[in-house]
Amino acid sequence: MANVAFIGLGVMGYPMAGHLARDGHQVCVYNRSAAKAEQWVEEYAGECAATPREAAQGADLVMVCVGNDDDLRSVVLGEDGALAGMQSGSVLVDHTTASATVARELAEIARGRSIGFLDAPVSGGQAGAQNGVLTVMVGGEQADFDRAQPVIDAYAKMVRLMGPAGSGQLTKMVNQICIAGVVQGLSEALHFAQCAGLDGIGAMEVISKGAAQSWQLENRHKAMLDGEFEFGFAVDWMRKDLSILLAEARSNGAQLPVTALVDQFYADVQAAGGGRWDTSSLISRLKPAKNS
Repeated sequence: MANVAFIGLGVMGYPMAGHLARDGHQVCVYNRSAAKAEQWVEEYAGECAATPREAAQGADLVMVCVGNDDDLRSVVLGEDGALAGMQSGSVLVDHTTASATVARELAEIARGRSIGFLDAPVSGGQAGAQNGVLTVMVGGEQADFDRAQPVIDAYAKMVRLMGPAGSGQLTKMVNQICIAGVVQGLSEALHFAQCAGLDGIGAMEVISKGAAQSWQLENRHKAMLDGEFEFGFAVDWMRKDLSILLAEARSNGAQLPVTALVDQFYADVQAAGGGRWDTSSLISRLKPAKNS
């Protein structure tokens, strides 16, 4: 069993850290809101610390799951940051969906202190975190990955090393491109079925057995037809991710016309007050045609 620090107890980090404790690891948590950390300790019987540095002291692995590049730097760097408390030979595992640029930056800083670094964003949403079945895409060195994987397995169904630092974040961008296109296509398909007078649920059940099958179709079509969008990954978060990947595309020359368009559709959802709705709320932009 490992000594693990977990920094960031949001909707993803809280259950992820819980799985580590249930697996028998010694876990010390840090959260910007101390009350959340204290609540976690009451539930899982671990420990909490007042700063990321204190949480990281003596840890074999330090897991981080926060909001964005700036949040990540704030808990990793500086006098009270995690790196200041980490020991030589330990590994920093960043589960934040952030830029590949910050991943490479932190990897270089960590290397200078003889500390390993893995960028390891996750997919699977809140439900995946709670059920311990996340997909984890990882960038970094093989030796660091080999040390971290058995611990990450506590909350993952798939963990794969994709290449050097930054590769995990780039793979997460690929994931978000796919999701953006699939959800928009599903929204249009459901909208068309409604306008055509079809049984939308029946149509989805039929096509889900063929080439149109997807996780989004299987898990979201009923709620989308009912206009219910309270199931996890929020539009605000998706737009943050799309902003990161579109910036990366401008840098590497990738052409993403559909993704850029869907990003603007999500902006419409935000403008309509749906920033905290889940990503399937794209269908809210489409109004069923009135029957003549």
